[in-house]
Amino acid sequence: MENTQYNEINEIQTNEGDEKEFQWYLQSAEGGNNDGQNGLGYCYEKGIGTIEDEEKAFQWYLKSAEGGNSTGQYNLGRCYRKGIGTTKNKEKAFQWYLKSAEGGNSDGQNGLAEGGNSTGQYKLGCHYENGIGTTKDNEKAFQWYSKSAEGGNNNGQYNLAFEWYLESAENGNSEGQNNLGYFYRNGIGTIKNEEKAFQWFLKSAEGGNSYGQNNLGYIYRNGIGTTKDNEKAFGWYLKSAEGGNSDGQNNLGNCYLYGIGTKIDKRKAFQWHLKSAEGGDSNGQYNLGNCYLLGIGTKKDKKKAFEWYLKSAENGNSKGQNNLGYIYRNGIGTTKDEVKAFQWFLKSAEGGNSCGQNNLGYVYRKGIGTTKDKVKAFQCFGQYNLGCCYEKGIGTTKDKKIAFQWYSKSGKGHDPLRGSLRTLVE
Repeated sequence: MENTQYNEINEIQTNEGDEKEFQWYLQSAEGGNNDGQNGLGYCYEKGIGTIEDEEKAFQWYLKSAEGGNSTGQYNLGRCYRKGIGTTKNKEKAFQWYLKSAEGGNSDGQNGLAEGGNSTGQYKLGCHYENGIGTTKDNEKAFQWYSKSAEGGNNNGQYNLAFEWYLESAENGNSEGQNNLGYFYRNGIGTIKNEEKAFQWFLKSAEGGNSYGQNNLGYIYRNGIGTTKDNEKAFGWYLKSAEGGNSDGQNNLGNCYLYGIGTKIDKRKAFQWHLKSAEGGDSNGQYNLGNCYLLGIGTKKDKKKAFEWYLKSAENGNSKGQNNLGYIYRNGIGTTKDEVKAFQWFLKSAEGGNSCGQNNLGYVYRKGIGTTKDKVKAFQCFGQYNLGCCYEKGIGTTKDKKIAFQWYSKSGKGHDPLRGSLRTLVE
């Protein structure tokens, strides 16, 4: 994105040479032209026709920005964000991105939201909704309000996003209906209401939205806001999967694998996990790794198991990260590498996976791929195993809430669905 405004500069550089380019921008900038000041800032930043000097780059961007040049304002915001020729300052970066965006600069608009800044995302939604510095676009406003809400912005912004979803849903938009179901399901911007969540997921699914169909399958599978019904869950997962939804394909694979609402068919389980994995779903990639490792619906292939666990892990899946650690620990389908095993167990644990946390405790205790550390090992084992006791009622009354709290302490969360392969290091 940051190179787009320099296309003209690059062409001049190619045709007339660096020094002529620099001299032209210098004369223009000293004459008070804010386009020239912005161009001169870029020359100093990149060392075009002169010695690279980030401080001078910052100063010329500042002059251009104060002169009202929206590209200069964007570049000044970039300087403050990255610490180019000045001290990093997120607040000032935001202010200059905002000025740039209000001047109609698309890079400034994107700059407002880059890095997942929820306030910037909300502001950008306002710009698109009201046509401030840009063409009015309700669709884009909707998208940025959604990102703002999902990014953890304050309740007022959540409420705004909720109202936006509600209007969209009531107007028959299946995507809005699905998102509204999610808001009701989690109590975002409104009071949690699982019955309403079910109703909106149902409308979205019946409207042909593959995400709504997948979510409705989950709702029926777990009896959220409605009676539990595995056959209906299977039916909606099937519709979602046939519609090309990779999440739905993975869930349909699990239905065939475990006989949820249908007969067990490991070959079909493999085929749907394969479709899901190829579609980029990290859970599908994890499950496909399991299929290849254990020979579920296909021939065992340790190398392919490693490849799919790696894809899943690199996509941030904590279960895939845990199993990849196991793969490296034992040299399955790849060269044995205890350092990498430790690194992936650590990522899995930090991502909230309880098996990864337990495995991390083991490698700390044994000094596998890392320095022995009995204190860290004890912390990993102690908190995780205490969670197990509360979850299963071992020596105490069952209490899933307390179990969850201890799992959270052990690894920032607990995922009770561990998939078809539980790879605890022995």
